[in-house]
Amino acid sequence: MVTTAILPEHTPLAVLPVTRYAVDGRERARRTDHIVADLRLVESQTPDSHDLIDQLISTNAGVARSMAARYRNRGIDLDDLEQVALLGLTKAAQRFDPAAGHDFLSYAVPTVRGELRRHFRDAGWMVRPPRRVQDLQSRISRAHEELEPQLGRSPRPSELAAHLDVTVDDVVEALAADGCFTPTSLDGPVGDGSSSLGDLLGFEDRSVVAAEARIVLEPLVATLPARDQQILRMRFVDEATQQEIAETVGLTQAQVSRVLTRILAALRSDLSEPQPAA
Repeated sequence: MVTTAILPEHTPLAVLPVTRYAVDGRERARRTDHIVADLRLVESQTPDSHDLIDQLISTNAGVARSMAARYRNRGIDLDDLEQVALLGLTKAAQRFDPAAGHDFLSYAVPTVRGELRRHFRDAGWMVRPPRRVQDLQSRISRAHEELEPQLGRSPRPSELAAHLDVTVDDVVEALAADGCFTPTSLDGPVGDGSSSLGDLLGFEDRSVVAAEARIVLEPLVATLPARDQQILRMRFVDEATQQEIAETVGLTQAQVSRVLTRILAALRSDLSEPQPAA
């Protein structure tokens, strides 16, 4: 039996044991009706009412676990999901008003579902999309459940967009972000297992970038006076300091700085001009 009386606001999930027996649907409904009827006859916040609430939770624990199982394989352990679902069931049982005449599960199921979705929203994302995308995903999930029975098939993004009064682009963006719960590991094996996904990803090859720069700059540098070419070579190839360059070419350090500024400005200007077709 799930043992809980009045659940504190921040009760750790681990204190909620998960019962493992199954209750037939009709038997569960019969037991639930009897428990709710008994709750109408006892005063709230008494040992008797606490015991009946415990029975209500135990009888319907299988329903909570079944709802948790719908979210399995999405990056959170099933045991954690079951604890979250039982927390929602416990909250629903404690807040349920037996005198209102409502069916208990009609009241409890939205509470359990809300706890599960809140847990995913707060703890399930490894790559967190914008909040608006997360909220739209929840709305899409509810709309999917509503439209699928009506259409006899999975609704298209355009149909979901029309139902939710949002753009198709927004729906596509939310659907595309659905995999953010469990992104693929770069260390995961691919193919025959001899390589990982990270091994197959491209990277910036600095030698290629340098080669492209030489191809573009070489004809422009060739038009510079010999002293300017010497200063460029000493500064950016030999990595000489401005003082070392000044001593070599017979200028002051301030003059070398001004020469470099003038050369680089001229090269940038030449690069920005449209080049004649080959």
